[in-house]
Amino acid sequence: MSVRIVVADDHEVVRIGYAGLLATQPDFTVVGTARDGAEAVGVCREQRPDVVLMDVRMPVMDGIRATARLRGPDAPRVLVLTTFDLDEHVYDALAAGASGFLLKDVTAERLFDAVRVVAAGEALLAPAITRRLIAEFARLRPRPPARGTLDVLTPRETDVLRLLAEGLSNPELAERLRVGEETVKTHVSRILSKLGLRDRTQAVVMAYETGLVVPRTG
Repeated sequence: MSVRIVVADDHEVVRIGYAGLLATQPDFTVVGTARDGAEAVGVCREQRPDVVLMDVRMPVMDGIRATARLRGPDAPRVLVLTTFDLDEHVYDALAAGASGFLLKDVTAERLFDAVRVVAAGEALLAPAITRRLIAEFARLRPRPPARGTLDVLTPRETDVLRLLAEGLSNPELAERLRVGEETVKTHVSRILSKLGLRDRTQAVVMAYETGLVVPRTG
């Protein structure tokens, strides 16, 4: 199955460069490009891609607002592009529904791997960096704990969510819980469904924002 991709960046050279790189892969199809967030939303609604490479800072509508507009059961997974990793705008994009982020100076191979990981949806992209970003801004911008949100989960599912927030992959979860990977997939699927979340990244954000996982202060 080919991964359908849209590239959104206000710099033409960057936009064309990413599109050209991605088009070299036999399992990728670039179905559209966009110069700003509003155009990206329109292209996505027309082309229905699997993954969107979305610049955070764009005119007319930025990547955060565009990501929020693309939320929904059939929405594409958004991979945010940024110039540095500890970026509050990237955190806002993750909270708005993005599935991961990449630095703009990423190598071609890491770009390809990231698109495949995000498209598959079964792992957290760059777990250590993603967790550090989410934890840091959850600590700097605390929200009142809303544990009631998690009441729909069973105790086992709550434990799985806590482990998801550590960035564990399905094989790692299976080993930690001493169950099969299919059981893990079932738990993760039920957690996402009950909480109305699209993927693991959103689960990590919720784990911190509900107070299930507390950011370290030192």
